[in-house]
Amino acid sequence: MGHEFEAVDTAEVGATPEQVWAAIATGPGIDSWFMGRNEVEGGTGGVVRGAFGAYRPEYRIRDWDPLERLVYGSETAPDGRRIAYEFLIEGRDGGSAVIRCVTSGFLPGEDWEDEFEAMTLGGALFFRTLVEYVTHFAGRTAVPVTAFGPPVGDWDAAWARLDTALGLSARPAEGDRVRLEPGGREGVVYAVNDHAVGVRTPDAMYRFLRGFHGSMVAGHHVFTPGADPALEEKAWGEWLNRVFG
Repeated sequence: MGHEFEAVDTAEVGATPEQVWAAIATGPGIDSWFMGRNEVEGGTGGVVRGAFGAYRPEYRIRDWDPLERLVYGSETAPDGRRIAYEFLIEGRDGGSAVIRCVTSGFLPGEDWEDEFEAMTLGGALFFRTLVEYVTHFAGRTAVPVTAFGPPVGDWDAAWARLDTALGLSARPAEGDRVRLEPGGREGVVYAVNDHAVGVRTPDAMYRFLRGFHGSMVAGHHVFTPGADPALEEKAWGEWLNRVFG
């Protein structure tokens, strides 16, 4: 068995095609909204490489049309697994643009539903973070911060703990004002679903994700000049263990 899939996300943003292209087609740009650390060898036939914990994906660039279209994807595995990303950029009057992202591929096995749910909800968060990035931080690049908490047994209880840590009495909604530790930063919730919460502050985007292997994951983007990723990851790792340990 298995599942063939295609998901489409579209948004109009107050950013130029040049700013959108820098966000999707350069390593520092992808670092500022996707996950982990990334590098890009540009051009058709080039490579997009990522590093998120022990996960080290590598995607071949199939179409490279600057300011208009970027397509890259994995090779097909022996079990049929594959994934591809297509970004389309359409410039609009007034220095704005429309971004369209098509994610497609195949998930093998009898238990593809759980992986598909996690991938779909995670993908929605990543696309929304891309929109937030080019809307609020265009021209800036972030230090990506990745930290893993302890295993979570009860996700309803884990999300309730996160709600309390954010200063909320219920599940967050887009637009809610929250306070983040460490550092006492104030921010606004820009995305929320069953697997993730995203918070934007004036100098960062903080994301909390349900990790596929059972832990709460911090996948942040810090725009403060001189931010030390090692210190940030240490602080957030300690915070995750305090809240979810």
